[in-house]
Amino acid sequence: MTSPDAGRAAPSPGDAAPIPPHEEPHREGLAQRLNWLRAGVLGANDGIVSVAAVVVGVAAATTDSATVLLAGMAALIGGAISMALGEYVSVSSQRDTERALIAKEREELRTMPREELAELADLYEQKGLSPETARRVADELTAHDALAAHLDAELHINADDVVSPWRAAAASLVAFTLGAVLPMLAILLPPDALRIPVTFVSVLVALAATGAVAAWIGGAPWPRAVARTVVGGALALAATYGIGALLGS
Repeated sequence: MTSPDAGRAAPSPGDAAPIPPHEEPHREGLAQRLNWLRAGVLGANDGIVSVAAVVVGVAAATTDSATVLLAGMAALIGGAISMALGEYVSVSSQRDTERALIAKEREELRTMPREELAELADLYEQKGLSPETARRVADELTAHDALAAHLDAELHINADDVVSPWRAAAASLVAFTLGAVLPMLAILLPPDALRIPVTFVSVLVALAATGAVAAWIGGAPWPRAVARTVVGGALALAATYGIGALLGS
């Protein structure tokens, strides 16, 4: 019996289905998202450590819940405002720098377009393109969007993706407050004898989580980041506990 495929010619390499192009994830607004994520993680970490250190130190000196609560609330409010203000000032400086660079590049394109075109071609030539290809790429990108081409090749910034200080400040404020709630609950809810051990364990577990998230955002190995945050938090808690116990005695 003859197979129905017996007379069919073997498929040639050109008959193979075309391989679809590999598509990268949509990255518009990436700087904005990473900015507020970074601010949020750092804010939560600071909220956990700073407020936990205060309440542990006070709890080591006294068992009065009202005193511990007052100290914790003062640390929470002051720390959250300070964190948000610091993040706003820092990111505002970064934003102002980026805007100044964009304005400078726009003016240079207006006043000396030929020199800027030659500079762009030279940048692509330095990346490994032949002079002819580099010039052709520079011509085509300049025709499409000259400012965007120069900002990307020269400065690695996007005019539509300038960081927002308000978003970073809000993320820090909210994250610090949420992080500070954990040590507040851990120190106030358990019985007096378990307050400090429960707070130590809760804080170190939370710091391990924030360290892992921070490493994931930055694409770094998580064990080292977790170790840094946990060891640093443990040292802070041990120091304030020792001072509180010494003053309380």
